[in-house]
Amino acid sequence: MGIFEIRKDGFYLNDAPFKVLAGAIHYFRVPREYWRDRLLKLKACGFNTVETYVAWNAHMPTENEFDYSGMLDLGAFLDLAKEIGLWAIVRPGPYICSEWEFGALPWWLLKYDLSLRCADRAYLKHVDAYFDHLIPRIAEKQITRGGNVLMIQVENEYGSYGDDDEYLTYVKNGLESRGIDVPLFTSDGDSDFMLTGGTLPKVHKTVNFGSRAKSQFASLRRYQPDGPLMCTEFWNGWFDHWGEEHHAREPKVADEALREILSEGGSVSSYMFHGGTNFGFMNGANCPAKFDYQPTISSYDDDAPLNECGDITEKYCLFNQTLAEMEGKAVAPEFAPSLKAKYGKVVFTKSVKLFDALNVLGKKHRIANPVPMEKLDQGYGFILYSASVKGPREENTLYIQEVRDRAHIFVDGKFMGIQYRNDKEASVRFSIPKEGVKLDILVENMGRINYGPYLKDPKGITEGVRLGQQFLYGWDAVTMPMDDVSLLPFKEEVAPFDGTPVFLSSTFDAGEKPEDTFVKLPGFKKGVIFINGKPLSRHWEIGPQKSAYLPAPFLKKGMNELTVLELDGFEKAEAFLDDQMDIG
Repeated sequence: MGIFEIRKDGFYLNDAPFKVLAGAIHYFRVPREYWRDRLLKLKACGFNTVETYVAWNAHMPTENEFDYSGMLDLGAFLDLAKEIGLWAIVRPGPYICSEWEFGALPWWLLKYDLSLRCADRAYLKHVDAYFDHLIPRIAEKQITRGGNVLMIQVENEYGSYGDDDEYLTYVKNGLESRGIDVPLFTSDGDSDFMLTGGTLPKVHKTVNFGSRAKSQFASLRRYQPDGPLMCTEFWNGWFDHWGEEHHAREPKVADEALREILSEGGSVSSYMFHGGTNFGFMNGANCPAKFDYQPTISSYDDDAPLNECGDITEKYCLFNQTLAEMEGKAVAPEFAPSLKAKYGKVVFTKSVKLFDALNVLGKKHRIANPVPMEKLDQGYGFILYSASVKGPREENTLYIQEVRDRAHIFVDGKFMGIQYRNDKEASVRFSIPKEGVKLDILVENMGRINYGPYLKDPKGITEGVRLGQQFLYGWDAVTMPMDDVSLLPFKEEVAPFDGTPVFLSSTFDAGEKPEDTFVKLPGFKKGVIFINGKPLSRHWEIGPQKSAYLPAPFLKKGMNELTVLELDGFEKAEAFLDDQMDIG
């Protein structure tokens, strides 16, 4: 049993002054087998606390299902941190942002007519169902009950989104009524609208920033004249979107920013200390304007002190030196790099076209007009819309209204072009003979928006399809979540790419003791990588991610199956399993 308090002159742990020196590690982005390694390195660097979000959509993959197994076992993560000697800060949302799919809001909310992140009763009833399961699990880990949880966050950066005090109060009361008795806090940017919209009168306020600690804390002091200063997200690195340059923050610059926080007497959480990976389809996206959708890559390396595969970096060493010098922490021991294997070239020997495997990949639905995948009880992956279009018709432009996110268009099986949600003009045109044609539109969900005004982001075709001015009706939709492709009907052949999406597969031997490796696909353009039937990572030639982290715990002893869904084409039917990460 213990007590953690927020007083006018600082944080206090069991009546002694305490500075929070935290690092963010998200349990749901890191294989469970590696939690201990990452937490030990956090402590060795000089930090005393681990901070983690909680991902609602991971714990409730469907409306009536709860999952705390494997790498989702939050309780085990907190217990391990305690065993290692780390305190904990938990940020349960319900919304977390974090470049995570839909900001961790579950996809199935989009089946309903409701407003997100406000005091809409239709939304709050789902928050209550989530909190009923989750919060008691966190409550039993609080310092007041012998655990290591010191603080809990109320929502997340709410001032960047809304100004609903009733909603924030509802979340706060929901935490307290379910047993939370450690201090609560909010975190926001330093702008006036953020600190007015995202805070509550009797809840401790913190700020998030990457530099200029003195001025950031001065902004906070305008709204909170006393109490401990804290940067809940010290952005020591940054994340990447597909098609951008890789973000890298000079280690010395990041270290200088950390020193300024500590010099101002501030507590801090390094965001991220270890980023991990957006495995499968769990990457989020930004969208600051309607035609500026920016999907996040699968890697969440984040240029963090511990890189994606858990190795220390120059930034780690500098932070350790700073914490030793300014906070009296120990100098970290040397850590050997994690074991990695160079399994070499994998030649794909089997294939099956996506259109030849629809009965295995998904479920067919008859619909009058295209609807988003959520309305058909689908969360992730791909959806295929098919219609018979009568002829004859003169050449016209095909308009897919509000496609989310990237559509491949086929007429009688022939590839006609791609419409991406960022395209301001439609580009596919075709005529129809008197016997008519079959129109197929394959839409990829590339990750729901996790931040900003376009947060409500249903996937698929959201407003219908027109040929010229005429809407087309009478469709079949095949929902393909692609959460397991192990039953695909592969044939022992690989033909040159003919414009239609294809799965390629082969096996490789990981030996008696599998090790981490990185999947590289030179010559491939865009698609998804699967390991032993499960989605691992997206791939896209535009980068900056050029490798997919494949942790050893995802492999079996002996033979493993590597499968790639290729959408846009490939040169040679081969992959490489390398021992080096390639981002940038």
